[in-house]
Amino acid sequence: MAQHRCCATSRCSRKIRRILSAWSICVFMPYVFLFPPSAEAGLYTPTDQIVILNPDSVDSVLFNSSSALVVEFYASWCGHCVAFSPVWKSLARDVKEWKPAVDLAAIDCADEVNRMTCFRFGITGYPTLKFFHAYSRSESQGQRLKAPPYEVRGLRHLVIDTMETHEETWPPACPPELRALKAEIDNIFDTNSGGYLALVFEEAGSYVGREVTLDLLQYENITVRRVLSTEDGLVSKLGVTEFPSCYLYRPGGNFTRLGVDIEARTFYSYALQRLPGVIRAGKSLTVVSDLHENTTQQEWRPFNRTRVYMSDLESALHYSLRVELAAHPVISGEDLTALKRYISVLAKYFPGRPMVQNLLQSVDAWLKERGDSELLYSSLQDMLDNTGQIPDAVLPERVTWVGCQGTQAHFRGYPCSVWTLFHVLTVRAMKTPGAAPLEVLQALRGYVRSFFGCRYCASHFETMARENMNQVRSPATAALWLWYRHNRVNNRLAGALSEDPSFPKVQWPPPDLCPRCHTVKENGEHSWNQEEVLRFLKEYFSSERLLQDYLEGEAQLLREQREKLAARQEQEAQRGADGKGEGGGGGRAEEGREGEEEEEEEEKEEAEEQGAPGEMAGLRPADEPWASELPPWGWPTPGSEPAEAAAKRRAQKPSIVGLKPWQPREDIVDLDSFVNQHYKAKALRAAALAGRVRRRSLQRKEEAELQPVEPERPQERGLPGRYAGLEEERGDGGPGRKRWTSLLSVGFSGLDLSLCLLLYFSSCMCLLAMYLYFRLRLRLRRAKVAQP
Repeated sequence: MAQHRCCATSRCSRKIRRILSAWSICVFMPYVFLFPPSAEAGLYTPTDQIVILNPDSVDSVLFNSSSALVVEFYASWCGHCVAFSPVWKSLARDVKEWKPAVDLAAIDCADEVNRMTCFRFGITGYPTLKFFHAYSRSESQGQRLKAPPYEVRGLRHLVIDTMETHEETWPPACPPELRALKAEIDNIFDTNSGGYLALVFEEAGSYVGREVTLDLLQYENITVRRVLSTEDGLVSKLGVTEFPSCYLYRPGGNFTRLGVDIEARTFYSYALQRLPGVIRAGKSLTVVSDLHENTTQQEWRPFNRTRVYMSDLESALHYSLRVELAAHPVISGEDLTALKRYISVLAKYFPGRPMVQNLLQSVDAWLKERGDSELLYSSLQDMLDNTGQIPDAVLPERVTWVGCQGTQAHFRGYPCSVWTLFHVLTVRAMKTPGAAPLEVLQALRGYVRSFFGCRYCASHFETMARENMNQVRSPATAALWLWYRHNRVNNRLAGALSEDPSFPKVQWPPPDLCPRCHTVKENGEHSWNQEEVLRFLKEYFSSERLLQDYLEGEAQLLREQREKLAARQEQEAQRGADGKGEGGGGGRAEEGREGEEEEEEEEKEEAEEQGAPGEMAGLRPADEPWASELPPWGWPTPGSEPAEAAAKRRAQKPSIVGLKPWQPREDIVDLDSFVNQHYKAKALRAAALAGRVRRRSLQRKEEAELQPVEPERPQERGLPGRYAGLEEERGDGGPGRKRWTSLLSVGFSGLDLSLCLLLYFSSCMCLLAMYLYFRLRLRLRRAKVAQP
């Protein structure tokens, strides 16, 4: 018997466990969908100029493509792959212009989703580089690059050598064999239709000509060819004596040697890309005129590209503080900390005019004095508008781009000025004794992360900051760090839709602006002379060299600010006068009060629910006929209560909040009108008289409703929609009934009784569930004891 009972209880236990398991699945499955596990990001992102492959895209990218691809098969857990990833990223940035001919890709074989794809291409070790020629067939396994060099220059040359081994259909973007013979040059002479022709003369083992040719693939109106030193006909025809060297054939003229500071790939490519009329494919060169009628509708402002303009800095300041921050009505937490740091750095290092510096310093002091955990932007805006009328303090509210103006409204502008502002702040901090190394960078990072409108740009800047910003050890290093990251962004955005064709994004400063900043290693590879770059940054962004052109005068700005504040105060005064006039007594027109009826009714209902008799008594005017007869707590004494008020109180429902008696209610004159008009005695008396008339009418109506109905005592607590326990005038009301009412002194509605019944039923069910649970547990224990 015990054994049978044990089996029954076991089945019951298993059933309970199944129910609990199903319940837990229902509860926790939504969290699985709401918070999915983060995907493995791998070592690369699309911002690295590298194609990220997966099983769905590998076939469409690698096979039958018009350009070749070099693919890195790696594992994210492989230490050697991690060490190689910076080289692969640098190579991708270096050959970014080669994409029509060759592109770089990567796939993470450590990801289980990609594992079968890696096995399909015979990958057994990491990292593995494979070259897929243009128009590769679907059965191609790619050409393995054996023992590749782990530096950018060697990889670049290896890619070029592998491209030249192509034996099938030649990629249309690449010139045949990347070199030209005399016959081809003669043909180009005959068919040249107005574009430039650049010939790079070099030795057979040099890669400069081929690299420059690939660098110019995406540019129109120019043709680049490589000529070997063994081509005696062309060499003698042009009188070439140095290798490498570049000769340019201009439309309608003869060949002239291209003047560059150093005969190297970087200098050749930059000089050819900047030739007049040479533009990136797919972009139209905008002709800068005095007035852009179809674009910005603004007059073009001539500027000196070798200088920084204060107008750009003040415009960036205005836009960041009045436009970007305005998108955040309430600023708190980390955002508030970032704002305080940003304002502090601006107040300390911004090289503005005295009136702008005064305003920034006042805002900084105001923020430091505040100890609140959150900040309303409206309060900050008042400080920026100088509503406190601090002497000689103003921030111009106009946007006037000069050095950052674009040929169209969506080009350059604010992003250009923000970068310029950041560089100016880092250089100013570098020249300030005792400046903390990361003070400016941390402030800029916080501002971009919290407030910069382009969230994709902010995410990319945060990614760069997480890489190695904590390795900055001096203000000079901070300036170089920002310069290097700015060039990375320029490389990423070169050729994008946001690039202004008239102001292409280049590695800055270019050779013509700072020749000494560029140098060449012994192997011919370009490198930056960081000492010269730092010297150039100090000079270019120096506060002493800022141009004050296109600025409004300080006197004019201060006058406009005073006029604006005066107009604002006048508007506020007018609104206050209009508010007083709208509430000016019962003789006003009805339309003035119709718009406020809902709000007044809600406020009166809220006051009734709170049951604050003392506050209501305090709001009554002194000339109310029965106001002086009230005791301090606002409830009439039995002896002094007027008959009308007593009748009204009997008809009122008692409050159930705080077990307090109900306050007599004024039906006609609302409390808000009393507060706003307590100086108008005549209006108050008229309103009070109307209230008494209304109360008498309500009393007669309620007495008429109550008199014919004589409910039985057992039915008083069950009347739907009414309150039980109300004190009514009954001729036969016994003391027992009155004693019961005075003890409770509260009323219960039908809703209150329903809630009580619901709580009572819930309590009973909980007790029943506890009883069944412990009974079942006791049976299980007895069954275990009964087992042999």
